[in-house]
Amino acid sequence: MSTDVKAAPPDRLVSLDAYRGLTMVAMASGGLGLHQVSKNFPDSPFWDAVGYHFEHAEWIGCATWDLIQPSFMFMVGVAMAYSCASRQAHGQSYGRMFAHAVVRSIVLVLLGIFLRSDNRPQTNFTFEDVLTQIGLGYTFLFLLWGRSMRFQFGAALAILIGYWCLFYFYPLPGADFDYAKVGVGRDWPHLQGMAAHWDKNTNAAATFDQWFLNLFPRSKPFVYNGGGYLTLSFIPSLATMIFGLMAGELLRSPRTSGQKFWILVMAGLVGLISGQLLHSTGICPIVKRIWTPSWTLFSTGWTLLILAAFYGVVDVLKYRRWTFPLVVVGMNSITMYCMEQLSHGWFYRTLRTHFGSGIFEFLGKPYEPMLARLFVLLGMWLVCYWLYRQRIFIRI
Repeated sequence: MSTDVKAAPPDRLVSLDAYRGLTMVAMASGGLGLHQVSKNFPDSPFWDAVGYHFEHAEWIGCATWDLIQPSFMFMVGVAMAYSCASRQAHGQSYGRMFAHAVVRSIVLVLLGIFLRSDNRPQTNFTFEDVLTQIGLGYTFLFLLWGRSMRFQFGAALAILIGYWCLFYFYPLPGADFDYAKVGVGRDWPHLQGMAAHWDKNTNAAATFDQWFLNLFPRSKPFVYNGGGYLTLSFIPSLATMIFGLMAGELLRSPRTSGQKFWILVMAGLVGLISGQLLHSTGICPIVKRIWTPSWTLFSTGWTLLILAAFYGVVDVLKYRRWTFPLVVVGMNSITMYCMEQLSHGWFYRTLRTHFGSGIFEFLGKPYEPMLARLFVLLGMWLVCYWLYRQRIFIRI
């Protein structure tokens, strides 16, 4: 981990910093507590819709909240296109850059485990959070840097097809299988037909985790993940990062800004349509929690469209002043992530100590979760702002 105290270069892709900042603000805010607020209005269709989009979909489908992790992973690929080109321009050898990629992979995995072990009685060896997922795939992503876009696309496609085959050819549980043993209740809406191969905790990658995670010290044997999340999701999410790498190479290319914008838009629409077609035809359901191939394509479609919107407004039309609060966070995204994981409770307790609980209730008790999240987010943003003013940018 390093601390860069130099000012950001003038040709920095501001749209990427703003997009990353928006993603981190959304993550750190916990959706501004809107999912919790919605529970206080059970008879309101408006709050029902808000609550759905500020929480992860239970299994099939896509809520707005589900786009945070693919956005973050997609931007890792975009950023690599710029960072590796910069390192190469400064005379770094391929071997040195490869060593940096390996070290970064290890640090990301260890940091993810460290953060997930907070307030645990022992180290919590888990590999399904965003940092460990990026770390597991980062070195493989680097090995694709500098290759042709055709090669990169072929690698992403091979990953998705191979991962689809892994699930499809894994045998389904028998008729007498006890789903309760893998944390699936009787009221669970089981997937039917071909899609059943991607059901919760009875798929190929869930079986892998029952072996792999028990190789590490644990207070009790691992049997299942309550949310259905999987270690091997880093494989299809690597395809997400590859698509980001391709987008970064596009943005670095000599094409005109208009051409870049429309290519991003068209590629985004292709991703959305292809992912939805795989889902609608029953070939592969859209499930974010296990990062199905259809989810990879569908979510990448959204990330491409969001990046196109930021790029068009920020870097093409040059409307940048409004992005400042986001850029402050985007340039210290790891700092914000760690604060949210480790210091959220401290910020909350400190605000209650010095201002009383009324600071969160002046709009009424139903809106307390929203104001609590808002004030905690403000406190974390001010830390990032101070770092920004000091030109301190913490990176791995």
